[in-house]
Amino acid sequence: MSNIFHTYCKYLFASGLASAVISCSNTRFLKEGQMLYTGAEVKIENDTISKKERKDLQSALEANLTPKPNSTFLGMRPKLYFYNITKEPKKDKGFNYWLKYKIGEKPVLLGDVDREFNKDIIENYSENKGYFNARATYDTVLKNKKAQVIYTVRPGSRYLIDGVKFQKDSTLVNQEIQSLTKRTLLKNGKPFDLDVIKAERERIDNGLKERGFYYFHPDNIIVQADSTVSKNHKVELNVKLKDNTPDLATQQFSIDKVVVFPNYNIQDVKDGKYTIPMDKDSLSKYAFDDIYVIDPQHKFKPKIFDRALYFKKGDLYNRSNHNLTLNRLISLGVFKFVKNEFIVSDSLSHTFDAYYLLTPRQIQSLRLEALGRTNSANYAGSELNLNWTHRNFFRGAEQFKAAIYGAFDFQMGGPENAKNLFRAGANTQLSIPRIVAPFRFHSSSAFVPRTNINLGFEFQNRTQYYTLNTFTASFGYLWKENVRKEHDLKIFDVTLVSPAKVTALYDSISAKSQAMQRVVQKQLIFGPTYSYTYTNTMQSRPTTIYYKGTLDLAGNITGLVTGANVKKDKEKTLFGIPFSQYAKIENDFRLYHKFTEKTSLATRFIAGIAYPYGNSQNVPFSKQFFSGGSNSIRAFRARTLGPGSFDPRTIQSGYYFDQSGDIKLELNAEYRANLYKFLNVAAFVDAGNIWLVNEDKERPGAKFSKEFLNEIAVGAGVGLRLDFSILILRLDLAMPLRVPYYEKGDRWAFNRINFGDPSWRKDNLILNIAIGYPF
Repeated sequence: MSNIFHTYCKYLFASGLASAVISCSNTRFLKEGQMLYTGAEVKIENDTISKKERKDLQSALEANLTPKPNSTFLGMRPKLYFYNITKEPKKDKGFNYWLKYKIGEKPVLLGDVDREFNKDIIENYSENKGYFNARATYDTVLKNKKAQVIYTVRPGSRYLIDGVKFQKDSTLVNQEIQSLTKRTLLKNGKPFDLDVIKAERERIDNGLKERGFYYFHPDNIIVQADSTVSKNHKVELNVKLKDNTPDLATQQFSIDKVVVFPNYNIQDVKDGKYTIPMDKDSLSKYAFDDIYVIDPQHKFKPKIFDRALYFKKGDLYNRSNHNLTLNRLISLGVFKFVKNEFIVSDSLSHTFDAYYLLTPRQIQSLRLEALGRTNSANYAGSELNLNWTHRNFFRGAEQFKAAIYGAFDFQMGGPENAKNLFRAGANTQLSIPRIVAPFRFHSSSAFVPRTNINLGFEFQNRTQYYTLNTFTASFGYLWKENVRKEHDLKIFDVTLVSPAKVTALYDSISAKSQAMQRVVQKQLIFGPTYSYTYTNTMQSRPTTIYYKGTLDLAGNITGLVTGANVKKDKEKTLFGIPFSQYAKIENDFRLYHKFTEKTSLATRFIAGIAYPYGNSQNVPFSKQFFSGGSNSIRAFRARTLGPGSFDPRTIQSGYYFDQSGDIKLELNAEYRANLYKFLNVAAFVDAGNIWLVNEDKERPGAKFSKEFLNEIAVGAGVGLRLDFSILILRLDLAMPLRVPYYEKGDRWAFNRINFGDPSWRKDNLILNIAIGYPF
């Protein structure tokens, strides 16, 4: 690799991109007497601790050493090299400044390393981990203008806890501390660890905060360690309150008044005092039940705060309700800033007033969006959206959203008669921050439950083929148990598809295809839908998961009541339109595992089935499953894969329509790595397919059978991801490894791979361009 890099540097010199470069050695840029610091190594000399303890201690000590050496890539230091070869810029901007100080990296020299300071860090850290007799030395290795520092540590035996005492007295705060001792983190036989001691102080503080001790602080607790009482490297711990603990910290506080400023302005406070008198007589005109809402302009209905606030007059303070209230106020979505203050109102009775200072967001907003997109089915297009949002529609923090849009997708290669697509429509949503129902719904979650009402219309025109009008409406509830669990229940979800125009050309094409005929048939779909989502991906742990399960039941009660049975010629209609009847379930499970800070593995498994019965022989096209494309099996173009072993090449020459199915199985695995800041790469494998529940004579091999494993498609590829924080641009290049519509026994495509053949590359190398990760 060094020879390759050396050749690359000589190329730079020959092309004029770097001046006077004869090699890539960074040391030649050093001044006389300077040494390039290449890092430190910690060696542990101890036979009394386990191999795991030695390894953990070594890695922790090395992580604490400063400074860090210049970053490396494949054993080289390209960032340092760019710094060295770039002339000092005259201004703090421009290309040279960007190359030297943004891309480049200033050299870290041996003179920058305080070895005595690092030695003290090593000894102090070791002592904090229970190695009370730790001693460290260091040695510096110099070679070819490079320097490495080797620290040798003799930690000695690790001290173990041999007794924990929580000192008792007659105070109320001590009695509460004693009640918390059962779950102490300080255990006999465990190593002495300062981090565990700090965590124990935090645990006690959290427990006291739940019991009214608002002004208590972890620093009010001291843990004394005595290693002289026991022998054989044992230590006794004594947990007690500090003698200088403030009296305020030892008192339990209850809530007196609860005061809300829903339109808070800095002018409401002058010289540290509120401009409005806070005595009860002055506040009486703002009273609503047990709270006071200071809103002279009546911008908000007071009852929204009664539902969001968990503190009432006389309640004992606790941190859970404190945080719960703040989170619920934020989740209303109408306040930009949420601030909370507690001010002592009576020091003798230990009560304080709770003030909530809320700064509203901009109540109304208008946003225009222009989007561009492309997909692997050779379509490119653009979309224009105009969105209007009102965040306090009926003065109860209701969010009303209205949007109008227009989109145009045109064909770039592929089937010549696939035709362009134009869409235009409007959507509205009213989101009410409570459950609107004839029953009482109580939620103790930090997230406000919502009732959502949606209405929408879309006009769709596939040029020279057909025009469809689609009407949608839904009423349902969205609520979260906690940050990990979410429920979305639509009591009523209806879709009406009505063809406005079907051309003679499309009629002639679809004459022999019932699947294509169903695309332009009138469809009435209604019923409840429910989805449950669980995720812990927000947690900082090596392995996290995501799961979403969806249940869609269409026309079930209506079909049962009317006795609909299309197989017995008992098809029923509503408003002259046959209603759809089916049951659909879909499961999406994802697992993410982080190997290091820069490498990870992401996997996904999808399993779903939609079963038509009663009034329907087929699942509506819009509710079926699809496979292929940038977020599915990337080696196949969008919606071209399946169903089953059906061969899409048998479709009438020059014509194209989406392939859909009633059953879907899909498995994806992707290895992700960060190369440099915003630059990420991936290697992936996708497998899966879709199938039909019933036989389709026009698509042989499409029905699900016991041979389904032989009909699994497999694709693989590599990807480039550019993470610009505000968006992630993804480019995935994939090729098929197994094609389900090839002859049985000859479906693996390894023997067909021929990168040198332009025709093979055109048909098999699929470039997916997308925004965001596929899963």
